[in-house]
Amino acid sequence: MAEQAATPASAPKTESHDPDFPEAFLQFMRDGWREDALEVVTRPEAPNYAKRRAALSDAFPGETLIIPTGNEKVRANDTDYNFRPGSDYVYLTGDADPDGVLVMRPSGSGHDAVLYTHDRNSKDTDGFFRSRNGELWVGRRHTLAERSTELGIDTAPYQLLGQALADSAPARTRVLRGLDPAVDRTVLAYEADPTVRRDRALAAVISELKLVKDEWEIAQLQEAIDATVRGFEDVARVLPADRGVKERLLEGIFGLRARTDGNDVGYGSIVGAGAHATILHWVRNTGITKPGELLLMDMGVEARSFYTADVTRTIPVNGTFTPLQRQVYDIVHASQQAGMDAVKPGVAYQDIHLTCMRVLAEGLHDLGLLPVSVDEAMSEDSTVYRRWTLHGFGHMLGIDVHDCSAARKELYRDGTLQEGYVLTVEPGLYFQTEDDLVPEELRGIGIRIEDDVLVTADGHRNLSAGLPRSSSDVESWLTSQREAGPRLPE
Repeated sequence: MAEQAATPASAPKTESHDPDFPEAFLQFMRDGWREDALEVVTRPEAPNYAKRRAALSDAFPGETLIIPTGNEKVRANDTDYNFRPGSDYVYLTGDADPDGVLVMRPSGSGHDAVLYTHDRNSKDTDGFFRSRNGELWVGRRHTLAERSTELGIDTAPYQLLGQALADSAPARTRVLRGLDPAVDRTVLAYEADPTVRRDRALAAVISELKLVKDEWEIAQLQEAIDATVRGFEDVARVLPADRGVKERLLEGIFGLRARTDGNDVGYGSIVGAGAHATILHWVRNTGITKPGELLLMDMGVEARSFYTADVTRTIPVNGTFTPLQRQVYDIVHASQQAGMDAVKPGVAYQDIHLTCMRVLAEGLHDLGLLPVSVDEAMSEDSTVYRRWTLHGFGHMLGIDVHDCSAARKELYRDGTLQEGYVLTVEPGLYFQTEDDLVPEELRGIGIRIEDDVLVTADGHRNLSAGLPRSSSDVESWLTSQREAGPRLPE
């Protein structure tokens, strides 16, 4: 990253780390720049965002709604992490820039929506070459009018946000909190509501709107999933069968695909070789693969629209499962298949969970591990089988990897599946190295299989069917990928 060079000074600084420039240089920089217009058209998905705002408006008539995207986060000193917009904000606006705030004010029978955001740091001010956000440093940004055209929403200068927030009466305002400290401080939670139910209800309604995906969202998810399939293929093509490689090498290979075909990875990639596969959220990825062991990879590409895939595969490093590895793998595969077969509109979310878990419990019984019968292990008073499963069968998927997380339980985990839901089905079995209740030969084996499933009118569709799932198909796929050889994303 370039750093501005210090020069003799007379002009005031604009930021703490900026140099003081002589007036002659400032005058020289202010002239001689051509202004090129951008050709901006309304995005084809803009009506989708408007439709979502209308649904949110219907849920809260007569109330002001404030949804921020959040701010850039400092990584170290004066460098920031790559900004990723707040999921609910981008779901309602499509805007990807930091600091924006969507304000929806009651008007007539609905709401007027205004996006408060930064105008471009144009060549009309010294900021374009002096500020770290100036266009000579970060490139051309949209004007407010250009952004309004592109997104199909009214915009206003960020400098006017303070007044707009100050005019918001707490008793008639709901805020999506925890994203922008300045917004939270300016619009205080309504004190007459001690549990802050008003603001939680706003978050819940947005999450519940996100449960059903429209056609455009499904297409974005499919795009992310297809890129994820290519990323898994990339990894398989460079994974040696006869020697070890670093988990981080494989993470990087997948990350290259994610940055080329999408925005980034949708979450920290889990690349667990050997016993690391038994650690559910192993993201350090400091291990090395070993022929004869398994490799668990939980990875997903995030599309440029921020919708993300979430796929897990467990493969034998040397290309062939051992008999014991295959036995455990086939239990997990049978569990996943049973869960996927049950997915259709009207089915209780918890029934999918119980279907997957019973198959796992039966498999654990066949392995001689359950201390009680399968029925007793599955009872609410026991659930001892979970020692080796730990997590549920899956979760909603969309613009967040764990989508719709603020939805009410009765509409999500205690609810029923509806057409347009997208969820993961991802059972697993994990035998820790220090678990004295399992035979030594099982210790260090971790297996999860995860796919992204769309609930359709008459059942379901596996959006990630481009990757094999059965043990024999995984072996054949790994062989064919290795034979094809490494490739670079185009």
